[in-house]
Amino acid sequence: MSKKKFELEVPVQASPSFLFNYIYTPSGLSEWFADNVNSRSDKFEFIWDGAEQTATLIKSKYDEYVRFRWEEDEGSKYYFEIKIQVDDLTNDVSLIVTDFAESDEIESAKELWLTQLEDLKHAIGS
Repeated sequence: MSKKKFELEVPVQASPSFLFNYIYTPSGLSEWFADNVNSRSDKFEFIWDGAEQTATLIKSKYDEYVRFRWEEDEGSKYYFEIKIQVDDLTNDVSLIVTDFAESDEIESAKELWLTQLEDLKHAIGS
């Protein structure tokens, strides 16, 4: 079964440089994405309730986005990306998440991301 791509956009009241630390650094990601995050070079180890999952940082651009690929998806086109978008007219900041999930799991994956993004907003006081 192949995974389908989906996107979510969530407004966040924070500057891109402030947000970038929360989506790029292990300490920032530990605040909202996982219980703990460790990194060695481009390998990130995410820990939830004692279970570990490893992802490779495959692309990033300072103050703009990070893109990871889970170890289990190595060799595939699948990834997850967190992008910081600033509206040219209003300067409103949003996070755009791109991820992939099985067709029957897309809604639950979206709900999980929304919960995590709410945790991020709470962590940064947004």
